[in-house]
Amino acid sequence: MRILVTGGAGYIGSHTVRLLQSRGHEVWVYDNLSFGHRAAVPAGRLIVGDLRNADVLDHAFLIHRIEAVVHFAAFAFVGESVTDPGKYYQNNVVNTITLFERMRRHDIKRLVFSSTCATYGTPEKIPITEQTPQLPINPYGRTKLMVETAMIDYAAAYGWGCTALRYFNASGAAADSTIGEDHDPETHLIPLVIQAAMKKRSHIEIFGTDYPTPDGTCVRDYVHVDDLGEAHALAIEKTQAGEFKAFNLGTGRGHSVREVIATVEAVSGLSVPVKIGPRREGDPAELVASPAKAMKELGWRPRYPELDQIVESAWNWHRSHPNGYND
Repeated sequence: MRILVTGGAGYIGSHTVRLLQSRGHEVWVYDNLSFGHRAAVPAGRLIVGDLRNADVLDHAFLIHRIEAVVHFAAFAFVGESVTDPGKYYQNNVVNTITLFERMRRHDIKRLVFSSTCATYGTPEKIPITEQTPQLPINPYGRTKLMVETAMIDYAAAYGWGCTALRYFNASGAAADSTIGEDHDPETHLIPLVIQAAMKKRSHIEIFGTDYPTPDGTCVRDYVHVDDLGEAHALAIEKTQAGEFKAFNLGTGRGHSVREVIATVEAVSGLSVPVKIGPRREGDPAELVASPAKAMKELGWRPRYPELDQIVESAWNWHRSHPNGYND
């Protein structure tokens, strides 16, 4: 297939582009480079553009004869979404509808969307299944849920085949360490702990040690970024016309903040300075996926289910690229 990947210069997008290419697809990346990295995109495959630029989208769809879209492009900082919700509704919702309407103009009906477990909010039961009520507690999660709702309606009205992939905690880096995680600011736990181990930051702060979990710290489901890429490839190949489907992507196993710190220390051989802080508002004690539906219907299996595998790939990337893509 000829596939356009929006946000394909970003962390998960760039890994997905590689996976799609490895399966024989012709892939083009559409990215405004506000957070993505030119160096993460295969040579000659980058179209620099914003989703607001409908004419640029038209040109990309037309000259590359695009048949399917994998849509990553979005703002994704939860705290910022609370303080500046307008930015998130404009970019994540309004600009996405612009994309959808241009897809309609070019009769492109195959779509995979980068969604999030943030659409579930604070679930009452663990593990989280696709039937868990979607009750997001911040604007970021609400914008992702709005796009999912639009996809349901586009599938019904226009015969699109739509898949939403709800990630848990994306982690790790490519096995050859040529692409990986490089955010500014960085908000993900594993790279923050690695940076503390490398003395690039003074310490890692644990936000709360009194949660109802085995060691009192928050528990999350960490899923390798290449496994996420594989899920996108499977989803784009298996979408069915007139149908919307959603899948949780996680390993089904949770790891606490203290476990992550201990694993980084074990993998790197370095100590991690730690400070204890108060809980952050809105942090659920535990978020763990049930990936059973993705396994059954997509045939997806995480190749890197162990935390030490994920951390080792992240450590190798950061060790070889201490300044990220600037190296």
